Amino acid sequence: MQSLFFVPADGRCSVPGERWGASSGEERWVGVGAIIAELFVLFAVAKLAGEVFQRLRQPPVIGELLAGVLIGPYALGWIGVPGPQLVALFHDPATAQEALALVYHVLAELGAIFLLFFVGLETRLSDLLRVGVRAAVVAVTGVVLPFMLGATLMLALGHPGPEAAFVGTALVATSVGITARVLGDLGYLATLEARIILGAAVVDDILGMVVLAIMAGIGENGQVAPLPIVTTAALAVAFTVFTALVGTRVVQLVSVRLELLRIRNAPFVVAVAVCLGLAALADVIGLAAIIGAFLAGLAFAETREQYALERQTLPVYELLVPMFFVITGASVDWRLFLDGPVVGLALGVTALAILGKVIGCGLGAWGLGPRGMAIVGVGMAPRGEVGLIVASVGQDLHAIPDAVFSVVVVMSVLTTVAVPPLLPLLYRGYASPAPSSPLATDDDGLAAAQDGRLPEL
Repeated sequence: MQSLFFVPADGRCSVPGERWGASSGEERWVGVGAIIAELFVLFAVAKLAGEVFQRLRQPPVIGELLAGVLIGPYALGWIGVPGPQLVALFHDPATAQEALALVYHVLAELGAIFLLFFVGLETRLSDLLRVGVRAAVVAVTGVVLPFMLGATLMLALGHPGPEAAFVGTALVATSVGITARVLGDLGYLATLEARIILGAAVVDDILGMVVLAIMAGIGENGQVAPLPIVTTAALAVAFTVFTALVGTRVVQLVSVRLELLRIRNAPFVVAVAVCLGLAALADVIGLAAIIGAFLAGLAFAETREQYALERQTLPVYELLVPMFFVITGASVDWRLFLDGPVVGLALGVTALAILGKVIGCGLGAWGLGPRGMAIVGVGMAPRGEVGLIVASVGQDLHAIPDAVFSVVVVMSVLTTVAVPPLLPLLYRGYASPAPSSPLATDDDGLAAAQDGRLPEL
């Protein structure tokens, strides 16, 4: 997860160790207190916004995203702006900003990781394998068509080839976190369309990584080195297949012995360790960390401790996941929407970004009927932080100017906020399966969550 204001372009924090070491114990305490105060505001606003939108019968994630925009540094400035205590602690406003950026970056990443881990716990590998071929087709068509549409538009408007290619690449990948959260809130994670979306998202991430590697190579030296790209793609495929197939079997064999460990809540402790380990490994390979977290949840979904793990993970989910969406909203600079030429081009790119996924992924889901095809297409539409990562790479390589970077930013924001209200409309009147999530908002799901039962898949 990268955001617009919290994370430097290279993703690193340049806080010198000697500056921290020079601070007194009292200064350190004041600095930590200031950060905790921001986290309090972040969490309180997230839950309040979720409650308001729940009462309005809207997905809570919409409220969390909008609340983030409101309290972020580009509006009220309640979060993301280092106060005098932090500035005094680091003796430099820029360094204090980067330190705060690192805190929010890690917090948001953890929120995304536990979101997809929880989704993985509610998804059986056997269900994904049943839709494997269709999910792969959805991913491929959902990559090819948006890339062609985005690149063609930019070329038609007279932009150079590298700019057109990077805009097309920004339209390729899917940020599945938004869709997964909405489906979980609605209680539809067990539907066929949801399984196709999740399976396609894994393939989509691999394809998007390969396309980005190709574009980065062209932007850096004007040519493509095939061997590194093939090696990276092979590692990503091997990691995904091995973890999904072999890892699931290993977890099933080991899980029966976890209760023999002396540590409290041993299955939960081991599951979290595996989740964080696979997330880190996925990041090293080049995949999104959330793919590793999803695969970890997928592995533990087949164990007899699944329901207990869901109950134990739920409090962590409720703490971190809403923060992830508020931080995502806070990264939005609403001033970009006041720049007429940028917004005009961005609206065109956004329209093609949504149509590319709806049509491309919808065609890949042919046979599900108009509603099912629309659900899959809309569910694959959010770009979120993935589009921002592509834009950041292009900007770092001087392949795109600031104006095009802003276009991609606006596109990422609009595709992210468009999906939460659309999915409930598409699912309206849908024959709901038995609630599979304690987050389900129907009466049965709420009753199950309140009395400690988790409904069967």
